Amino acid sequence: MLVVTRKTDEGIVIADNIEITVLEISKDKVKIGINAPREVKVFRSELKTAKQTNEQSAHISNSALKQLFDNHKQEENQDGSK
Repeated sequence: MLVVTRKTDEGIVIADNIEITVLEISKDKVKIGINAPREVKVFRSELKTAKQTNEQSAHISNSALKQLFDNHKQEENQDGSK
């Protein structure tokens, strides 16, 4: 991780086409501006974490549903064979 110190109106450039500028510094917040091409996805890190959690939950849920469905089919087959 690169750590830099910036003041208001100072910035950094990433890969010649993404610029991050410090717009405002307050007591417990830093407001930044991000200038990037439209094709570059920019979102808050907590949204990435939430998305990953949701994807993991969906995967677990799908696996659990498939297992329940398979168990139900087995029970039906056992009941039908009696």
